[in-house]
Amino acid sequence: MNSFDRLSPFIREYIYKNKWESLNEIQNKACSAIFATDSHIIISAGTASGKTEAAFLPALTILEEEQPSSVGILYIAPMKALLNDQFYRLEGLLAEADIPVTCWHGDIMQSKKDKLIKNPKGVLQITPESLESMVINKSRDLVRIFGDLRFIIIDEIHSFMGSDRGIQVMCLIQRLQKYIRTKPRRIGLSATLGDYAAAANYLKAGTDNDCVVITGDNSPRKIRLSLEHYIAPILETDMSPFEDEAWIYLYEKSLNKKCIIFANGRETADGVIANMKYMSAINGMPDIYHVHHGSIAAALREDAETTMKNSEGPVVIGATVTLEMGIDIGGLERVIQLGPPVSVTSLVQRLGRSGRRGNIPEMLFTDWEQPSEATSPVPHKIPWRMIQIIAMLQLYLEERWVEPPKILKYPLSILYHQIMSAVAEAGELSLPSLAGRVLSLENFKNISLDDFSDLVFSLIDQNHLEMTEEGGIIIGLEGEKIINTYKFYAVFPEEEEWAVMEGSKKLGTIEFPVPPSKYLTIAGETWIVRAVDNNKRLVFVEKTKRKIQLLWMGDRALTHDRILKRMRQALFEDTEYPYLQEKAKSRLKEARELAREYNLDTTNIIDLENGKICLIPWLGHINFHIVKEIIKKYMSKAETDKDSVKVIGGMRPYFITLKTGMSAGEFIDRIKEVINSGLKAQNIPDESDIRQFKKQCEYKTPKYDCFIPQDLLKKQVLEDYIDLDYLRNEINGWE
Repeated sequence: MNSFDRLSPFIREYIYKNKWESLNEIQNKACSAIFATDSHIIISAGTASGKTEAAFLPALTILEEEQPSSVGILYIAPMKALLNDQFYRLEGLLAEADIPVTCWHGDIMQSKKDKLIKNPKGVLQITPESLESMVINKSRDLVRIFGDLRFIIIDEIHSFMGSDRGIQVMCLIQRLQKYIRTKPRRIGLSATLGDYAAAANYLKAGTDNDCVVITGDNSPRKIRLSLEHYIAPILETDMSPFEDEAWIYLYEKSLNKKCIIFANGRETADGVIANMKYMSAINGMPDIYHVHHGSIAAALREDAETTMKNSEGPVVIGATVTLEMGIDIGGLERVIQLGPPVSVTSLVQRLGRSGRRGNIPEMLFTDWEQPSEATSPVPHKIPWRMIQIIAMLQLYLEERWVEPPKILKYPLSILYHQIMSAVAEAGELSLPSLAGRVLSLENFKNISLDDFSDLVFSLIDQNHLEMTEEGGIIIGLEGEKIINTYKFYAVFPEEEEWAVMEGSKKLGTIEFPVPPSKYLTIAGETWIVRAVDNNKRLVFVEKTKRKIQLLWMGDRALTHDRILKRMRQALFEDTEYPYLQEKAKSRLKEARELAREYNLDTTNIIDLENGKICLIPWLGHINFHIVKEIIKKYMSKAETDKDSVKVIGGMRPYFITLKTGMSAGEFIDRIKEVINSGLKAQNIPDESDIRQFKKQCEYKTPKYDCFIPQDLLKKQVLEDYIDLDYLRNEINGWE
């Protein structure tokens, strides 16, 4: 029997009604694996390749043939918008079957959730945070809800791997197992996996099952790429027309298109759309502009999604990571990326948003470089961000390389969270029982019992936990303040939020209050602040027409070492990249000439004027920071000492500017002497400032690090962030 004939009649009828010609390759492979094996399965294929159907069609067939006595499929996705999108797709598929689908997250009505609790069956779609809440607050119902679970489907699995949230997901799945009579199979879906083995190990954690990896057609496909470069525009007056060619380029490239303009920050996404609206009004064109990111009101995000999906005319959305995932937004024609994306993984996800419905994927990059003076030091004359875009594109085009997940050995922030969650779930546990529950989870296999006990007793001292007279462990008074709020269910760092209000209408949130009479952008508009309520954290605004000066120089990524190495290659190879436009091509030529003039292919350090030197380490963010710490700790002396070195500037992760009496050659000899003198990893972080050291190794400080003892945080830094052998090898290669 072929895969199509093996599917349930209601599914075959759905396929006929929707005029599918046949199952595609990835769907046939998935059907074979799901029907014929007991393995966990990774389905890795491009955007719009039918991965969701590849997982659900055979899984639903198995459910329909032998209906479980509980929820049969647990579907976990990273975003509410993706859950909503998949809910509508599944609802249509299951209309003729006796298999209900329930969407569960913070915006869903309680009555719909109560219906599932009363009669658990079918498909449950949920976020990690809502699943955490369910495990803690519905523990008495979990056997009824999940006792006969057959499948766990994790969508966008790459977005979970290597993150605290991904550890949370796997901890929850393993904790659920004690309520489940079956051994549910796991299916992971992704369009962006570079390390299949790592993904398989992540998915099968804590089980004995093998994991089968199914991939789609990996043959090269046609894509349209473009990269243009500009000097950052300056807005002379608030109300004058936009005459700068950088803004005109961005406006014209998105004109009359269904287009997403991706930015790495929310402020940039808002500011770009505010200026696009301004330009459109000046040109007498209709307002087709929307914004989509995590800080605007849900109704505005949903309006952007619906308009993009259903409109027959042009639509432009300024977006961040929230539109990277596989939400169906219809026939998107073009993606524009402002500056380098935060990762190659992000680049591939964003590229995949266009090119659906049989169209060729199209992605335009534009980079705005801050102007430098003729007298500026050499490092400031190199367009680092543009070269980073080239390096990221080449790594993907040449090797299909994306960043490997960073697997932490000491995930202490999430360890704190799971200790508190396990105690809240049980009500009370002995120390051995708590250790058994938590340390049996795959992600904590490297945590020793001694370290675990030290953390628990530290939390007792902080009154997050409390030990009863009988020796039981319960939640303490300080712990109750943390767990008795919906914010506890999320493990990603929280931002202080101020609600932005237009009258009684909430537009979204901002991280910092803006004083009255000042301007801000949100929801793709420019606003003047009229009042601030500090007690209620409210900012009251009024709409205005005003240009917004944009800078997107923010350090929002943890750039991988491999990207910096490819940047160096891009500066010195003679390759003419076909996607470079005229200004980008000219700027790269200038940069290459400058790099050759200063021999940056053979030296890592150059002499500047007035006792300054510049180090170009070609290292990613984490190792770049560690080199700076080594210099500060082991090479800084009294300023009168000729050998003293002081870090005075730079641009992370591209170069470090130093003040010293040494020449470039003497500095290289000295830092090699330091790294080869028996330096140990434990001597690099400053004992008194270990949290600050770790913060510099992350984009944001992990949420619960503030409750972790210093000595444990140092163990994590040594285990998970400092690779001294790698650094020693790199530094010994410097010239």
